[in-house]
Amino acid sequence: MKKLFLFPLLLAFLFLSSCSEEQESNLVTVAVPVTQSIADFRASVKVEQPKGIKESGKIYAWKDYIFVNDKNEGVHILDNQDPRNPVKIKFINIPGNKDIAISDAKLYADSGMDLVVFDISDMNNIKETNRLKDVFPTYFHIAPAGASYVDFENFNQENEVIVGYVFETRKIEMVTMDTDWLSFESVSGGNRSGTGGSMSRFSINKDFLYLADETALSVFDISNPSDPNRVSSEYAGWRIETIFNYEDHLYLGSATGMYIYSIEDAAAPKQVSFLQHVLGCDPVVVKDNYAYVTIRGGNECEQNFNQLDVVDISDKQNPEIVETYEMTNPYGLGVKDDWLFVCDGNDGLKVFDIKNTPSLEQIGHFSDINTYDVIPLDEKLLMVGNNTLYQYSYKGDEINLLSTYILN
Repeated sequence: MKKLFLFPLLLAFLFLSSCSEEQESNLVTVAVPVTQSIADFRASVKVEQPKGIKESGKIYAWKDYIFVNDKNEGVHILDNQDPRNPVKIKFINIPGNKDIAISDAKLYADSGMDLVVFDISDMNNIKETNRLKDVFPTYFHIAPAGASYVDFENFNQENEVIVGYVFETRKIEMVTMDTDWLSFESVSGGNRSGTGGSMSRFSINKDFLYLADETALSVFDISNPSDPNRVSSEYAGWRIETIFNYEDHLYLGSATGMYIYSIEDAAAPKQVSFLQHVLGCDPVVVKDNYAYVTIRGGNECEQNFNQLDVVDISDKQNPEIVETYEMTNPYGLGVKDDWLFVCDGNDGLKVFDIKNTPSLEQIGHFSDINTYDVIPLDEKLLMVGNNTLYQYSYKGDEINLLSTYILN
């Protein structure tokens, strides 16, 4: 009998909520993997001329450049010397890419199950310098939105890579729960580093790159930037989604809560605490004694909580939610000085005054735009959503639009 697998987030819901299992003879949406040979997949990385974007993802800032992820396709590079007129200059084709980080002119990017390193010291001559194979063994464990099941019957992980999915509607007479494929074990300053948004799974601190990968927290020594060395990869929790570094601590956002890790010993992160919250997607940013966490609903168990939680982290061992604010459909967020910026999906960008945290005052709302990820830099704010890059300037107590750049 063909086995269909409930994807991991739904399994978490089954364990942690009162959702019922699918009944016999239900019509359900099944995702069937589209695959490519591992050899062809790895050989397809290349630097190309600028092109249109398919689906904008996360953003990253380094020097006078902006890097925009094209979900599962690669990275668009924009010259941003003139924020009023950014210019696309290159596209790095990186199949299976969602995240990047930059340090010492080396760009680190995920590509399916691999970590790839590029030398970007010369933007006219970008080169792939290294590839660490099989460092993301669970890259395919998150099914595409809209699928209740994934059919891995014909997927051979030893020889193939999943590069996409096709959807089928099937009548399921019996569902076999098989979790053998779910493994919780991994397999075989200044302009130096860039700045990522709250949706990122990559974070750089000094000579170490930290990667949050579904269930694992991996540490790479990048003191030799062209030849990173994986120091450790330890089970961290269920459905780790984002990572944020602040004052010698890592804050990991997951579907079930927020993990706090000490990196006082940078090579050996140590879990300090875990704060459970309602189920939902969970990026986090931190300033002083508070963490700000957005939780997005609309998941498979019909959890419809969309909110911003304010967490008191003055005692890292006992974090506590001290206030909650209703949101529409929040994604990334960022904090600068006394401002908190929240990307609230189709409800636009919301700006809060945080001087009196946990009491927040909404002082701005850029509506009628779709927002996904945001980066507050020293002199400007970067935001991306719906294949469009927005840049804003700070002027006293005002935030003004500098430019709108359509990436298509």
